[in-house]
Amino acid sequence: MREDLERLKQRFPLLDYLHRHHWKGQRAGRGPEFVGLCPLHEETHASFYVNAQKSLFFCHGCGRGGDLIRFVELSCHLSFRDSVAYLIEELAPTSQLLAHTAAFYQLELHRHRESMDYLAQRGVHNAQLIEELGIGYALGGNLRPHLQALGYSLERLRQPGLINPQGRDAFRQRVIFPLRYQGQIVNLYGRSLRNTFPHRLLPGSKGGLFAWDSVRQFRNVILVEGLFDVAVLWQVGFRNTTCALGTHLTATQLAQLRENADRCVYIAFDHDANQAGQNAADSLLSLLDKAGLHLRLVGLPEGHDPNSLFRAGATARDFAHLLEEAPSL
Repeated sequence: MREDLERLKQRFPLLDYLHRHHWKGQRAGRGPEFVGLCPLHEETHASFYVNAQKSLFFCHGCGRGGDLIRFVELSCHLSFRDSVAYLIEELAPTSQLLAHTAAFYQLELHRHRESMDYLAQRGVHNAQLIEELGIGYALGGNLRPHLQALGYSLERLRQPGLINPQGRDAFRQRVIFPLRYQGQIVNLYGRSLRNTFPHRLLPGSKGGLFAWDSVRQFRNVILVEGLFDVAVLWQVGFRNTTCALGTHLTATQLAQLRENADRCVYIAFDHDANQAGQNAADSLLSLLDKAGLHLRLVGLPEGHDPNSLFRAGATARDFAHLLEEAPSL
């Protein structure tokens, strides 16, 4: 907690906070001190001094002083704990809150056997890959106390949907994948271990294509439906694989694919008995064709998606052959 507080004060110097809240101070001499009217009481003679180097204040009029957190306590009439929460909410964008959440879930993954068993069941077993993708586990019921110990208020946790209106964790018994966009976590995807409401995202944007910062370098890109498809393909060397978490591309995701005019997109959607995957692929092919992209449709065996194909015993060579045989459209 002490280290978190020091990082908080370092990231948000007292003088910057005061300027953000419209305090007008003048430099007092040639040193690091500034002086102005005290925001804590009414006065006509400037007696409020701020040491920018030490990030401390003292008012010679009311006799009060301290650091950033003490100033928030006095100016907002809050307790120490609530002052810390207030500053975190003002400082930290949602991406930082989601980063704290994802880091907690990542630690939880190895504490619960059921989550590792589930990953193994889905064919994901490479420890380095699991860490790289930031895969975690939401047991349920323990996220709220963890984040509140970091200074987040209950209301702040409700805003992005991490905690529901009843105060319960949004994710429960789910394997978690963090979704990043432009280097920031913008959402979390949860896959249920119990197949009850199997897919869950937080409200709001899911960002761009999954792991696009790593995939965008490739001229040939494999587009799949789900994150476990991505995981097994990365695991066997197909690092040019991404997904849109479903069969529909957002405008942002389409723009990402169009960044390279020479890019070829291999569509490797589920081969479902009810033709849902094939119909989705056909719809997407039409969209991508109009966007001017080179396209190939990967013919997966009936009843399989990439994840199930590898769990059934397929090798990297088998999948490479399917890519070679994919007709150009």
